[in-house]
Amino acid sequence: MATSMLLELDRITSGYGRLPVLRDVSLTVGAGEIVALIGANGAGKSTLLNTIMGLVSLTAGDVRFDGRSVARLPTAAVVRAGIAQVPERRQLFGAMTVEENLRLGGYVSADRAAVAETMAQQFQQFAILQERRRQLAQTLSGGEQQMLAIARAMMSSPRLLLLDEPSLGLAPLMVERIMTQIVALREAGGTVLVVEQNARAALDVADRGYVLENGRVTLAGAAAELLGNPAVQDAYLGGQGGSARAIEQRIRAKRRAILGR
Repeated sequence: MATSMLLELDRITSGYGRLPVLRDVSLTVGAGEIVALIGANGAGKSTLLNTIMGLVSLTAGDVRFDGRSVARLPTAAVVRAGIAQVPERRQLFGAMTVEENLRLGGYVSADRAAVAETMAQQFQQFAILQERRRQLAQTLSGGEQQMLAIARAMMSSPRLLLLDEPSLGLAPLMVERIMTQIVALREAGGTVLVVEQNARAALDVADRGYVLENGRVTLAGAAAELLGNPAVQDAYLGGQGGSARAIEQRIRAKRRAILGR
């Protein structure tokens, strides 16, 4: 579990021009946690991640990373501070190879040996990418592209990884593989904030979660509590749930299976 708060969003308001999308949103991510942010399409989930990265203007509140405000830093400085984002729909450079995409992810480091070492780590984490290293990104399957997008973000050796809809457009089996990789990243010492419409997939691997509706946080709590919440079940899980204890046992069993323990 988390021992300190790595990311703190303190009553932030942000949006596009004069139109606010997020209103008075507070959220925390502890070091070593997986935190899920769920909500319907258009709730403001991607805007929240883009606000953290400095891609959307903050009009009120503060974004703190490891105790320091990063609210008005340029995006490159946010990356150098230790935050990386995997954008929705991956946004790879399709006409470049897998290896070239990874090298672009390591642009923050001028140490070629360190970049090569980090790339080797990503090939170890995502073995299929090593097999495809000379292949154009646009020729990969959807799941392979998502793995490449995660690996590219990890090339900057972030302390916090932001994932925007990692399951979007993927078959159920591939969604399971991607969620397995997210847990593996956390077990390797990473911290993850994952935005998802697939609430069950995200909450099954998360420690805690938040529900975002119309630009505001309406619910927050342990993942098992949210999965057992009737309002969450009705809105995001098709009415399927169970007792909080049974759900927590299922989550623990799933994590043990993922970790091979």
